[in-house]
Amino acid sequence: MASTTSQPKPLRPEQEQELNDLLAKARAAQKIIETYDQAKVDRLCQAIAWAVANKVTFTRLVHEGIEESGLGDPVSRMGKRMKIRGVLRDALRQPSVGIIETDEAKGLVKYGKPVGLIGCIVPTTNPDLTPAGNAIYAIKARDVVIFSPHPRSKKTTFETVRLMREALEREGAPADILQCITQPSVAMSQALMAASDLVIATGGQPMVRAAYSSGTPAYGVGAGNSTMIIDETADVDIAARNTRISKTSDFGSGCSADGNLIIHESIWDDMIAALQSEGGYLAEGEQREALAKVMWDDEAHRLPDTVAIAPAELAKHAGFEVPEGTTFLFVKGDGIGDEYPFSREKLTTLLTVHRYEGEFENALDAMRAVYEVGGRGHSCGIYSHDDDHIHRLGLAAPVSRIMVRQPQSKANAGAFNNGMPMTSSMGCGTWGGNITSENVHLKHYLNTTWVARPIPEDKPSDEELFGDFYDPALEPADA
Repeated sequence: MASTTSQPKPLRPEQEQELNDLLAKARAAQKIIETYDQAKVDRLCQAIAWAVANKVTFTRLVHEGIEESGLGDPVSRMGKRMKIRGVLRDALRQPSVGIIETDEAKGLVKYGKPVGLIGCIVPTTNPDLTPAGNAIYAIKARDVVIFSPHPRSKKTTFETVRLMREALEREGAPADILQCITQPSVAMSQALMAASDLVIATGGQPMVRAAYSSGTPAYGVGAGNSTMIIDETADVDIAARNTRISKTSDFGSGCSADGNLIIHESIWDDMIAALQSEGGYLAEGEQREALAKVMWDDEAHRLPDTVAIAPAELAKHAGFEVPEGTTFLFVKGDGIGDEYPFSREKLTTLLTVHRYEGEFENALDAMRAVYEVGGRGHSCGIYSHDDDHIHRLGLAAPVSRIMVRQPQSKANAGAFNNGMPMTSSMGCGTWGGNITSENVHLKHYLNTTWVARPIPEDKPSDEELFGDFYDPALEPADA
């Protein structure tokens, strides 16, 4: 069978020169940051985080990013500066230099070592958050980074990296710990990934697949189709409020934004009313059909003009108007499967509600069907006070993270009121074609050396190991 892996395109001479210069500067900076102690790298993490995440600066970056890309909501995107604070919190609370873990019972000591040069692929939806989060964890691990920005939001990424470079210089550290490709392209990204020691790819699936085929160890992400089950024990007002928060964040541009609600019949009417009270507009009939036509083409490919736009704009594209104060649109699902486009990932301010009847297993069946359409590995959630239902979802869902009674897009990448590691990159396991099912955080930016000392022998007998399968006749003394 012939390989389907695409070969990197050759670079133009000026591109090759730029990349070679970046690589040389990165390796020189790497030799310096590797000598820093824990206190030094912690202070550098604080410096670069504050340079980007202070309110005045981040407000400017948000507006520049939205103006440049044409994507996103300036109000809700401001909340992402809190994510930078969360990444910094997690980074500061963990050791990364010298001994990072000791297990006396097993005689093990672990030492943290830098990975080296990290090639970071930056998505157009997070031109400021992703570089800041990547940089904090990388510097904490004593790595150096070259960012490959998305062409549609490159100026915002340039500015974010410039601010962090200035912060490094003020602290007496090499600015070249963090660098950025100035003329991004697919070819440059591919060449960077091939030349790096590690790739962290946050973005669309073609780029993630390219990262995994680059020949360099890589952490990538998977596509989302976030689905929430709302059972008969749910508080519909809380569920509706959290749905609105999750769906409207940055106009639904993230893979974590709620895409499908699976609602028990006993609370169906109440949940619909609660969604409407949160500003949701139910599009039915001709309006529903018009939305499908402006969101997908005849081959079910997502059309870019309606990605991550305000609900009024989405409705306008479809030829109708919505009342003032509408925060999102929703439609009733008429089925789940490839032939039903509204069961797919939406990437905008629209979600689909599905009704289930009878036993909770029927909700699980609907959930499984959704993830056969898309989004395996990413995220799922539930509004329930029934621990058995939560447990059964945990057993059944083909995803890496499940949020209980939380707004998905605000919670699954880490929040101050849950224990998920803070990140802007979420692995989706083998379901999503990824090497990890964890939130990508500090441990993934480190190499680890294990030192093992001798301990008292821990060798169970054959009887203990094999149980009633053990037959001493098959273990003669002279064997």
